[in-house]
Amino acid sequence: MLDLIPALRGRGALRVLCVGAHCDDIEIGCGATLLALQERAGRVQIDWAILSGSEQRQRESRGAMTSLIGPKARGNIRFGNFQDGRLPAQYREVKEFFESLKALARPDLILCHEREDRHQDHRIVNEMVWNSFRDHLVFEYEIPKWDGGLGQPNVYVPVTAAQAQKKVRALLRAYRTQSNRDWFTAETFMAMLRLRGIECRAPSGLAEAFYGRKLRISRF
Repeated sequence: MLDLIPALRGRGALRVLCVGAHCDDIEIGCGATLLALQERAGRVQIDWAILSGSEQRQRESRGAMTSLIGPKARGNIRFGNFQDGRLPAQYREVKEFFESLKALARPDLILCHEREDRHQDHRIVNEMVWNSFRDHLVFEYEIPKWDGGLGQPNVYVPVTAAQAQKKVRALLRAYRTQSNRDWFTAETFMAMLRLRGIECRAPSGLAEAFYGRKLRISRF
C-alpha cells in the first residue's frame, strides 16, 4: 500500500476541510483520522463546515472539535443552519453556502460524505463538494446507519488504539442529545474501526476507511 502523507507534507502546512451534513457526522466518519493526521503530518490546519444543527447540537460540535483537534491545528468551524433532513429542498441556498465556503477555504484535502450514502442530506453534501471543489483531493467517509449502505472503500487510514478510543470518548461525551439512539454506542464505532482495520491489515487492527474517486499521480 502507498503512503500518501509524505507527498502532502511537502507542501507546508496541510490544510484539511471536513464537511458534514449534521453535527457528529465528521467525528463519526473521520474523527480518528484527524487525530492521526495531527500526529503524522506535522503542521496541519483543520476546518469544519456543518450544514445543519440546533444551537444545542452546534455547542456539542464545538465541544467535540475541541476534544479532537489541538489548538495549533484547530481552524474554523462554520455552520450552515439549514433544516435537518431537508437539504435537497434547499438546493439553491446550499449551493450558495458552498460557493461562500469555496471563497474562504483553500484545502489540500477534503473529507466529506460518501457518494452512495442512503441519507439524502449526505448525498447532497457530496454532490456539492464535487461541484464546488473540482481540483482537490477528496476522500469520502462512511456513516453506519439502520438502512445499511456500507460498501467497499478503497482508502484506509490505520489508527492507534489510543486514537480510536479518543474518537469514541469525544463522541459519547459531546453528543448527549444522541444518547437515546440505540446505534450511537462505543460498540458501533469500535466495530467499524475493527472491520476496516482487518481489511487493510492495520498494525493495531483498527482503521477508518474512505472512498477515493480521483487520484492524480504526478511522480513516483
